[in-house]
Order: sequence, then structure tokens, then C-alpha cells
Amino acid sequence: MTQTAQIAIIGTGFSGLGMAIKLKEAGFNNFVILEQSDDIGGTWHENHYPGCACDVQSALYSFSFEQNPNWTRMFAPQPEIKAYLRHCAEKYGLLEHIQLNTHVAGARWNERTGAWAIETCDSPKLWGYMEANNLKPGDVLDRSDKTLPRFRKLHAEVLVSGMGGLSTPAYPDIKGMDTFTGTSFHSQNWDHDYDFRGKRVAVIGTGASAIQFVPEIAKDAAHLDLYQRTPPWIMPKPDREIRPLERMMFKKVPQTLNAFRQSIYWTLEARVLGFVGNPRILKIGELQARRHIRSQIKDKELRKKVTPDFHFGCKRVLISNNYYPALDQDHVDVLTDGIREVKGNTIVDSKGTERQVDCIVYGTGFKAQEPIPRGMIFGRGGQDLLDAWREGAEAYKGTTVAGFPNFFMLMGPNTGLGHSSMVYMIESQVQYVLDALKKMQHRGWKTVEVKEDAISQYNASIHAKLGDSVWQTGCKSWYVNENGKNTTLWPGFTWQFRQQTKRFDAEQYVCEAAEVMEQGGEPALVG
Repeated sequence: MTQTAQIAIIGTGFSGLGMAIKLKEAGFNNFVILEQSDDIGGTWHENHYPGCACDVQSALYSFSFEQNPNWTRMFAPQPEIKAYLRHCAEKYGLLEHIQLNTHVAGARWNERTGAWAIETCDSPKLWGYMEANNLKPGDVLDRSDKTLPRFRKLHAEVLVSGMGGLSTPAYPDIKGMDTFTGTSFHSQNWDHDYDFRGKRVAVIGTGASAIQFVPEIAKDAAHLDLYQRTPPWIMPKPDREIRPLERMMFKKVPQTLNAFRQSIYWTLEARVLGFVGNPRILKIGELQARRHIRSQIKDKELRKKVTPDFHFGCKRVLISNNYYPALDQDHVDVLTDGIREVKGNTIVDSKGTERQVDCIVYGTGFKAQEPIPRGMIFGRGGQDLLDAWREGAEAYKGTTVAGFPNFFMLMGPNTGLGHSSMVYMIESQVQYVLDALKKMQHRGWKTVEVKEDAISQYNASIHAKLGDSVWQTGCKSWYVNENGKNTTLWPGFTWQFRQQTKRFDAEQYVCEAAEVMEQGGEPALVG
């Protein structure tokens, strides 16, 4: 039996839940939220490695309409953020709309019915199939394989992606890595049953996740080899406990919490002046980061290894107080000669040196340039979304794509931030999508599809601004694709993005009214 809904939302992170809450408040109740995991939380459920925490102050990394007086630290740890999202889902009555363990295998626009045909399947069964066939997340499935789990059908008038840009793990291309005889896992798929005590461990990657979990591994491992390709700039983390008296004040006088939130917001917004306005301002941050290295690392050779040779801010600036001290220990080696191959239980570097390891942990991040996997979203004429993005992902206001009617993305291309909270951007996009849905309902539109020239003009203005930013100063980062195009970041203040998304600008769209369906066709879906 085919399930029907007016709106289908993918994901139960901040994007999916934020969208669902505002839908319900506006009277849209015919929606489903599809979640591939066994619990709510999105990236804050999927990522649970030791040391996992937010790198934006929690008072700002939360919904403006559901501020939390109970954060215990300035930068909340993962369990608290996941609990906060669960609280939001329960408080706003979303549990009845959520379908857990539901993997979205594909969604195809049906031009005849003017709706999305979505295929889903049981996630645990699919994961078992993928493990048996040595497949990784994002790999293309062989749909002709008779052993694939059974697929179910869902038809929805509107499809909203709340998957986010950092959801598909990225693995390095290393010869022999699949033949490693020890234990290996990605930071997103942390094996909490593995005991690091007395083990030789290799960590590949030095990104945002690695700088959080490396100090935790170093506490137990007999020896830790950290394979570093490019060192990040790291600043001191201004973290501290939020005292019980402060939490009580935030709870009893909510205005104080909002004022605290606003002070954080405007402090972070000032960073844009350096990232986009005048990168020379960032020299102040670089000097502070260099002092951070000197104050935390005694070994001069190690200092050289961890000091970047690119402009401060060109890659994501990270924050940590315990990463450098963890590296400056006798049983930890920072290796910069690269990896040639993996043989049995050894890693061979580019100079031929072999090192035995018991466990490999991949801290290699996510496929940021492919926020939505190939073979998942098909628009008009059966075009795969990734084929529409041959030169790199782009969208109108980070939300809509020509050729994909009634499809909205939250945290889409060029909505990422290098300075502030993504929740602010998500709320801005939610308002834009909600206004689109209200206009569709009130004006009798069955479909809305952004015009190609609207996307072209919008993205031309985006990339003109990005051209003068610190992110285009020559370093290689996940912000920029292989063609040198920054598909990830928003080049400006977040309040400017909110102004742009305040209302749905229908003049930039082709908006078509509901038409009489062909005889014999499937019935139109009714909200």
C-alpha cells in the first residue's frame, strides 16, 4: 500500500525538526518526517565519539523560539544537544509524525501527478545488506540485486531535505585499506566496545572531529600515530561551566537568557568583517593562534608540524584547549609523510616506513561537496540532482533548484558559516519554505519551481562576494570543490541572509495552478 502525505521531510536534526515545528504551528498537519536512524537528533545522534561537543556557544546553537536555560557548559556536549532535540520533538508533538529506521532510497518527481514518489526501506536491514556487500554510506546500490531489502512507496506533494551538508562520511583513498586486519571505523560510526588500552592506534585526519576525540584516545592508547595532511589553525576554546545560579536566573528570567544569546550573536557576527570584508583583520586571530601553539607545546619540531602555512581563516578555524597538550606526549607521534598503503596490520608511509597498528580511526570528515548522495533525488526528466550540479552544488538562496519542483533544501549550498550558528540560518530557511507553502495553499498553486535565470543571477552575486574572501586565498579545504568553486559558505552577515529569506519571492518562480489530471492517472494528493 502506498502512503500519502502533503509534505515529506527527511531528517530529524535541527533542520527537520525546526521545519516540522513551524509547519504544525501554521496548521500544516499532513506531514511525515523520515529518519534513517533509530532515534531523533540527526548529526547529534549519529556522532557520539568521545569528546563530541558543539563548537558554537550553546545559547546560540539552539532554536530562538525554544531557548534552553539548562545548558551546563558554554559549549554543550553531544548528549545534552541530543536531549534538547528530543525535548523539542516531544514538546511540539512531532513524535506521531516521525518514522524511525526509515532509509530514503530515492525520490523521483512525477510530472504527470505533480508529486514526489519516494522509496523507503528498513534501515537496519539495509545496513546489514551493505555490511555483507562491503558497501559504505553514499555508495550506489545495485537495484537489480534480489537480496536488497523490500522498498516501500510514499507519495508527497512537497519534499523538504533536512539532511544537512555533513551527513555522508568521507573515507580516504588509500591502497589496501579494505584489507586491514585490525579494527577500523569512522568517527561517525564510533565503536564504543573497542578498548584502546594498551593498543597501538592510528588516527587519519586532523579536522574538527579529530581534535575532539584524539585527546580522549591518547589517554588510554599505548601509542598513537596521528597522520596529518594539513594542520588546522586552532584557537583557545572559551569554555566553562554555566553555574547553577546562572541557570536558575535564565530559567526564572528568560529575558536574561535572550540578552546573553544576543550578546553572543553580535560578537560572532563581527568576525565577518575579517572573513569577507578585510582578511587582513584576521592577522590578529593568527597571532593569537600562534601564541596558543607556543604556550601548549614544548617541542619545537612539533610546533613546526602543527603550524599551518596558509592564511588564517582559509580553512575552518577550530577551537580546543586539550588537543595540543595531547600531541605533546611521548607516546604520541604526529606524522606528516602521508600514507602509501595499508598492508595487513601495518601502515606504510610515502617513505616506505612501516608502523604496526591495532586500530585505525578515520577522522576524515564528510562529503561536503555531495550533501545529497547520487541516485537519491531525481527531478524533471529523471535528472539526478548531482548531474544538475556538474560544476558544483548551487541553489537559489540555498533552498531551491531549477528542474526540481516542490523541492526545498535546508542547509543547502552556500548557507554554511565560518563564524556563527547554523541554527540561525536554518530558522531563516524554514521561514522561507513556510511562506512558500502558505502561498501555494492560498493561491491554489500545485507546483513552484525556481527559474534558471534566478539561480544564475543569485549565484553570480554570491561568488562575486566570495572572490574577495579569505576562503579563496589558495588553501585546499572542504569549502571549495575541485574546480575552485566555493559551494559551501555564505559570504556575509547572517542577518543579511535572513532579510533575503523573509518572504517567498514568487516572482522568481514558475508557479502553476492545479490542473485536471489525465484520465487513468493517479489521484492528486490533497493536503
